[in-house]
Amino acid sequence: MSQFQPVIKWSGSKRSQATTIASHTPLFNRYYEPFVGGGSIAYAISPDKGVCGDICKPLINLWRSIQSDYESLYEQYKIRWERLQNEGYLVYYEIRDNFNKNHDSNDLFFLSRTCVNGLIRFNKNGDFNNSLHHTRKGIEPERLKSVLSDWSERLQGIEFFSGDYWETTQDVKSGDFVYLDPPYFNTKGRYFGTIDFERFIDYLDSLNSKGVKYALSFDGMRGDTDYSVELPTKLYKQHLMVPSGNSSFKKVMDKKCEAVYESLYLNY
Repeated sequence: MSQFQPVIKWSGSKRSQATTIASHTPLFNRYYEPFVGGGSIAYAISPDKGVCGDICKPLINLWRSIQSDYESLYEQYKIRWERLQNEGYLVYYEIRDNFNKNHDSNDLFFLSRTCVNGLIRFNKNGDFNNSLHHTRKGIEPERLKSVLSDWSERLQGIEFFSGDYWETTQDVKSGDFVYLDPPYFNTKGRYFGTIDFERFIDYLDSLNSKGVKYALSFDGMRGDTDYSVELPTKLYKQHLMVPSGNSSFKKVMDKKCEAVYESLYLNY
């Protein structure tokens, strides 16, 4: 499972942790994931009934396309990818400009597969601002088609919702399970949007009051540095450290290889 191919490159991917996180999933009636991002946990769990959301509307539109019309998405990617190979790097920036004007999910999908390190990055105005990865030409369309088909099949039981995490889970009740992967406390600016920490704490408290089980991925450790956030202990019953590979940032910037662990809080 840990070797499955990502369909969307998105900041904070949980692909390397998906098997571990999924192994801690309790039995549930309905699955909720209000910060769906790259969707690795939804893929790993593949629920019969689920609701996944995000405040980034083009991302949600993209997930809906993967789920219900992946062949069209593949064709649109192929057109853009072939233009990039034949016409050169300026095509990437033309498509990036178009996305920032129109928020077309087809453009976002292409950008996610061809930008530097697959890092989806937005500026303060909400514009996509990462550059083309010049030394990689992006995944070839024919290889991508099988990945799209696989993801589409595993997401059939999910309803995708564009909105705030409170809105996405407004119908949650006892017997349901919520997986949370919000923007991390110590990584502001790397993700689309931010969250108010105190409001989020109130949200966790509300899940507990409803008897809803949740798992929360949050800040952990890098090397010897502990970035964990002190959550109120009444909110959870277990705090695990899940390995997440090595820090690529430290490897590039400081020539160091540091192991990364991310927190996983369980209220059950």
